[in-house]
Amino acid sequence: MTKSTSGRTILQRTYFAQSTLRVARSLIGKYLVRVIDGCILSGQIVEVEAYVGAQDKACHASKGRTQRTEVLFGPPGVAYVYLIYGMYHCLNVVTEREEFPSAVLIRAIDIDGELVDGPGRLCRAMQIDRRLNRVDLTTRESIWFEDRGGLVKRGDVGTHPRIGVDYAGEWAKKPWRFRLRRVTAPTRTRRTKKQGGAS
Repeated sequence: MTKSTSGRTILQRTYFAQSTLRVARSLIGKYLVRVIDGCILSGQIVEVEAYVGAQDKACHASKGRTQRTEVLFGPPGVAYVYLIYGMYHCLNVVTEREEFPSAVLIRAIDIDGELVDGPGRLCRAMQIDRRLNRVDLTTRESIWFEDRGGLVKRGDVGTHPRIGVDYAGEWAKKPWRFRLRRVTAPTRTRRTKKQGGAS
């Protein structure tokens, strides 16, 4: 499932091929790693959201297969990066089998004890934009996910409705947002502007 490097393991395609809810829950406590100008920046994942199939009215694929959403129908472990409000990028990782459009949105990370809360703030802190759309996240190149062996118990993770998807009707009530319980309410971090939720 993973490839080892220096005592850490890189999450591989078989990991992301699991059910989206399982991947989302298990990503809490894992690390998002980014190479910027030859330097490595990493943050522990503390909040994610799951988007599961075309029937999920909160999922972009619910509106059909388009040039934008084509990546969701592809192989798991690939980045889906899009722009909201014309200024904020959001990073997702594609999950499950090909032709079943699903993904997990990375909403918040902890970088050296500093909370970066919100997908737009996260992408700004990690210098993630649409140039990384469709990038393979399993190859340890510019961006990837790591398991560093930390144990996150099921009781340590809270489940909540997703943010900013009221238009999805009953699907908006699904408890498919997962957040580490020890993380407090959103706070200003890393000198970024206020940013709303993403869908």
